[in-house]
Amino acid sequence: MAVVLVVCLITSNFFVPRLWQVAGLPLQLSGAVLLFPVSYILNDCITEVYGFRKARFVIWLAFLLSVFVALMAQIVCWLPAPLQESSLPVAESFNSLFSMVPRTTAASLVAFFVGSTVNAWILSRMKVFSHGKAFGVRAIASSLGGEIADSLIFFPVAFSGILPLPDALKLAATQICAKVLYEIVILPVTSWYVRYVKKAEGVDTFDQHVSYNPFRINDI
Repeated sequence: MAVVLVVCLITSNFFVPRLWQVAGLPLQLSGAVLLFPVSYILNDCITEVYGFRKARFVIWLAFLLSVFVALMAQIVCWLPAPLQESSLPVAESFNSLFSMVPRTTAASLVAFFVGSTVNAWILSRMKVFSHGKAFGVRAIASSLGGEIADSLIFFPVAFSGILPLPDALKLAATQICAKVLYEIVILPVTSWYVRYVKKAEGVDTFDQHVSYNPFRINDI
């Protein structure tokens, strides 16, 4: 789950600049909407089964690996282009895409860190209060809180200077609705998978007396 979460986060950063029009509707969505919600679904699964400590560790893992990929993308963009004219269009196309990665990653990292931590915290606290019942309600509520925090940070930063602020906020609101709807549709699969992992692992963690300090990454 941690590996898939990291891959979804990093890949989403490449898909962010590619907007697409929702057929028949005056709505635009980022290409990242296809993958990014999966990271929140997996965050829910990890928190539900293994608890907030493990979720916090995976959030930091995804954060650091995303930084690594963004740095590598920027370094490759700085490398001199080949002298052959036939290679220049490829280099320019590559740079036009990957030069956006550090910017979108910077916005994504802050947004992901805040949103995922909010998501894990809500799910963890609601699990204790509900004595582990109503996973579906808790998953949607936590995802809604996390997605709101994430999108309201990410889109104004990532599209600053590209889109007017009202348009960026409109895009953020559209993304929040789309991502939460995505998670509602996939909820039966998520619920089945959580039950399967709990049974297979023999683990069902309740976060009693846990520190929710997001920077205590050594507490796993």
